[in-house]
Amino acid sequence: MAVSISAVVLLAIVVLVLVRGGSLRLLPALACVGFGFFLASTGAAALITDAIGTVTGLISSI
Repeated sequence: MAVSISAVVLLAIVVLVLVRGGSLRLLPALACVGFGFFLASTGAAALITDAIGTVTGLISSI
């Protein structure tokens, strides 16, 4: 749970920096947020969560 909250905060900061810097417009950013929201309710969410957990486990073991 702590990893997913940290990932959400990190990704939110990245998106905020990109929007403020002009590299990413607001409407495409909102579209990406909506896509992620709806993706979370599909069967792919478990696979993505497991993959992120595996990657963070590998990083923490280094």
